[in-house]
Amino acid sequence: MPILELRQYTMAPGRRDDFVDIFDREFVESQEALGIQVLGQFRDLGDPNRYVWMRRFPDMQSRKASLEAFYGGPVWAEHKDAANVTMTEWHDVLLLKPAWEGSDLALDGGGRPKNGFGDHGAEIVIGIWTVDPGAIAAFADRVRTALQAMRAAFVTESAENTFAPLPIREGESVFVAVCDGDADFSSVAAAPAQILRLAPTARSRLRGA
Repeated sequence: MPILELRQYTMAPGRRDDFVDIFDREFVESQEALGIQVLGQFRDLGDPNRYVWMRRFPDMQSRKASLEAFYGGPVWAEHKDAANVTMTEWHDVLLLKPAWEGSDLALDGGGRPKNGFGDHGAEIVIGIWTVDPGAIAAFADRVRTALQAMRAAFVTESAENTFAPLPIREGESVFVAVCDGDADFSSVAAAPAQILRLAPTARSRLRGA
């Protein structure tokens, strides 16, 4: 089953664009060459010091192997100091899986913009709900009915994090909806615990419609 990471980084004040430049130039193809799909990179429109990105793996076993190869490889070794100095916190990470068959994120066939293409594209909005594990299936059904225009839906992957150098948020149960920027979450009975309104960076595959 596909595994997705939703990663939220707190940036040092004024350093987010520096990280955007490094990531889009150095960390896209270098991860994808190792079997990691870099789905989307974003500036948070509500917080000038938050950067959000998503990546996908075929399964947990592939995730472990790919992360070991990337973070033990030459590209990360060369650029990690320049990247890390732009951040103050990078452990806000949700490990997710599709909420139901067919709810994984599908991207258009247009390919990834080349570096230097320029930031553009409509925003993406992500809603994150905290839901009791025993109620997650019923909640997913309700949201599926209420938000029929969702681009994708995910729930917590409860498997053990097998790459300890990168911590994740453990002991949580969430439902995550990925939508275009005009999504209205008021149709869902419960308000999201967090709403991320995101502007794609120059090389993000995921963009609003």
